[in-house]
Amino acid sequence: MSQESAAVVFPGQGTQRHGMGKDFFEAVDVSRRTFEEASDALGWDVADLCFGNDEKINLTEFAQPCILATEIAMFRGIQSLYGFAPRYFGGHSLGEYTALVAANAMLFSDALKTVHARGQLMQQANPPGAGAMAAVISQNLDEDLIKNSIQDLPIDVANINSAEQVVISGQADAMETVEKRLQAATGNDASLRFVPLNVSAPFHSRFMTGIKDTFREVLQKMADRLNPEKASMVTSNFTGGFHGASRFKIIEGLVAQISNSVRWRENMQVLADKAAIIYEIGPNRPLRNFFTSMGVTCQSVTSLSAAGRVFAKG
Repeated sequence: MSQESAAVVFPGQGTQRHGMGKDFFEAVDVSRRTFEEASDALGWDVADLCFGNDEKINLTEFAQPCILATEIAMFRGIQSLYGFAPRYFGGHSLGEYTALVAANAMLFSDALKTVHARGQLMQQANPPGAGAMAAVISQNLDEDLIKNSIQDLPIDVANINSAEQVVISGQADAMETVEKRLQAATGNDASLRFVPLNVSAPFHSRFMTGIKDTFREVLQKMADRLNPEKASMVTSNFTGGFHGASRFKIIEGLVAQISNSVRWRENMQVLADKAAIIYEIGPNRPLRNFFTSMGVTCQSVTSLSAAGRVFAKG
């Protein structure tokens, strides 16, 4: 299958689930080897954690490498079965690392070790329970209204996901104030929803700033192995566009991503401008609806059987 004008996108943390990727592991050789490669790189059994019932999979430091390993195992499996060859790549938050690996801009082993360290640092950045995140959802979402509602509070815009959803992040004890302000500012708009997220820290906010220097050191250890030319086909959550073709810019973009907004709406637009068709590959499919909200079709693959339905017809 030739997919020269196709794009592939990968979701991030929160998509993990018990049993993710097991069907690929059992049926596709390259997928099984990918899980084994991940275990060798990290020093613990990634497949066992993904396929069992251990709740440790929901801890940030383990969820991040497990999701990345699963997504690459799925991606490689689809490549081997159907000749899938996308030209453009994107990923939401953690998914940006999967995209860099899929584009051959970052080594798989380097990415695994990096996101494992990233997860540990992000978890340690704030005391448990001190931070929170919430999705603000509305049919007529006004980003400026949200920013005005949080400007004097310890809350930041974490993800600009679509015209209908923005995620905020910050101190847990300030979330109730934000919700009340938004309800008042919108005249109790019936379409407005304020949905607390099940996360363990205030990701993509000022409260991650303290770990940036340490994380930069982690990334710099594998800087020589980055491929800037390949990275220029991958969207940057921090800039909203494609990565710049220099190792320095790639690293600084990934460092900045930790404490700044994920500009996913802009990422989707630049991918839609380039690609004739977009696929989402991962354990769950949160990104498809974001594309749909902007009138762009995105086909999601969350299992081996779904891959057959989507790619075999090509």
